[in-house]
Amino acid sequence: MTATTNEATAKETRAPQGWLQQLMARRIADAMTSDGPNEQFMQYFQNPVWNFLCDHYFRLETDGWHRVPDEPSLVIGIHSGGSLTMDAWSLVHSWYRHFEGRRILHGTAHDVLMAAPGLGDYFKAVGVTPASRKGVTAALAAGRDVVVWPGGEQDAMRNWRHRDKAMLFGRKGFVRQAIRSGVPIVPVATVGGHDPVFVLSEGRFIARWTGLGKRLRGATMPIIAGFPFPLAVEILPAHIPLPAKIRTEILDPIRVDTDPERADDKVYVDKIYREVEGAIQDGMDRLAKRRSFPVFG
Repeated sequence: MTATTNEATAKETRAPQGWLQQLMARRIADAMTSDGPNEQFMQYFQNPVWNFLCDHYFRLETDGWHRVPDEPSLVIGIHSGGSLTMDAWSLVHSWYRHFEGRRILHGTAHDVLMAAPGLGDYFKAVGVTPASRKGVTAALAAGRDVVVWPGGEQDAMRNWRHRDKAMLFGRKGFVRQAIRSGVPIVPVATVGGHDPVFVLSEGRFIARWTGLGKRLRGATMPIIAGFPFPLAVEILPAHIPLPAKIRTEILDPIRVDTDPERADDKVYVDKIYREVEGAIQDGMDRLAKRRSFPVFG
């Protein structure tokens, strides 16, 4: 789940060029028609599998449920671990489980993942929506919660040495989204999600040199060390996650001015952005102190 709303307008108005872009556009448009998870799929497959993974494989700890506002919210966090961001998946599942399916948290995903055969269909079945202003706005207006990872694939693919850093990469579209939708921002801190696979290099040179980064709307093609491949370049998932312990904390909501004109107030938007990023970093620092050692921490 890799997402940002900052480039939404450009994405929605850019005419697709070439068969790959056309295929992506069709599959993304189809995914945006989803109103939520497929309940039968959730009951018979998703919930049993993810209950096991969260409880026994990743030994997930999630705190701060009492801080979730009653009204629909825009949840903001970081996500880690290459193209399989286990901290993102575990957050969405624990939300679904905590609220017993009565309150839906829509994950958001990069166009490449939403368009991927099989994986994109799976995303749609569990209620993931494309990372676009249109999709996020519609879900919030319908009274559902949405989680966005502003750092996008640069966040997910960041070097393992930066696994405990909140890196939103200056992308502030989520602040404007919260203002326009009139919803609070709920920051989420998490650590451990970068330990299921080791990102040795973000592969920015490879992305530029091959031209795939531009075609796939990304800046990275990470070199990873994991299982079963000790060394691989990962575009789509190329590893099985290691059983790292994931710790997550839902933080105090940050309420924004709902005057639409505030969305164009650079000083105000910057202030909220720094507040959110700082809250996530403080939370990650607290959680990281509880880690004994990587992977099994």
